[in-house]
Amino acid sequence: MGATVIVENRAGAGGTMGTTFVARSTDHNALLFTAASHNLAPSLYRSPGYDPIKDFSGVAYVGNAGFVIAVPGTLGVDSLRDYIKAIKAKPGELNYSSAGNGGATHLTRASFLANVGGKMQHIPMKATGDAINEVLAGRTQGTAAAVPAIIGFKNDARIKMLAYTGAKRSPLLPDLPTAAEAGAPGYKYDTWFGILAPKSMPREEIDKIHAAMDKVLADATVQARLTRLGIDAEQMSVEAFDSLLRKDFDAAGPLVKASGANIE
Repeated sequence: MGATVIVENRAGAGGTMGTTFVARSTDHNALLFTAASHNLAPSLYRSPGYDPIKDFSGVAYVGNAGFVIAVPGTLGVDSLRDYIKAIKAKPGELNYSSAGNGGATHLTRASFLANVGGKMQHIPMKATGDAINEVLAGRTQGTAAAVPAIIGFKNDARIKMLAYTGAKRSPLLPDLPTAAEAGAPGYKYDTWFGILAPKSMPREEIDKIHAAMDKVLADATVQARLTRLGIDAEQMSVEAFDSLLRKDFDAAGPLVKASGANIE
């Protein structure tokens, strides 16, 4: 780009503070790197400070990542089909841990239960590591975690990985079947990653940044790095990304409602 890029991490309120800052930017120099949680905020917060669709334009889609459905080794199930049977045999009696109420790991599990017609108690923790620890200790009967967070336990007898929630298998865990393959037909849950710009940014600026990102994402070193992070890199046009954003936004509200998640 021939320009200096400053990465500013604006944490707080589930990412809505940083997102609102970019939405209100008018100098055409602010971009937002975000994930699918961008579309969830209006359903989780009374006043997130921005409209995911009206205030933003898609610039560059980066890729997506699914989650691993895992259970304690002591649960005695060896497949996702067995797990589904165990859940249905004791509706509401088993529980699962997540990295927090309304987060991606919570919604992964909630959407999975909705797909298979099961009912479990949700135990929200403060972070993914805490949620995994609850499974390792056998205090919860399942969790969902990003591949990089859980892959270190692949050979640990205390935990059993049953399926990956992406549309295709993770390159980091090629032997782990997708949930659709393993017993939940039609089920898929992943999170996208991408760059957005304020709606006020001119299309010529968006096209310039998009072209630069296309070159970046075609770089083998960048692709390898994204794979190590559990992200399946993919390129798409600005129009295709905008279409994805609208479709994802339309699905976000019903998903949050079905999960029972509420931050405020």
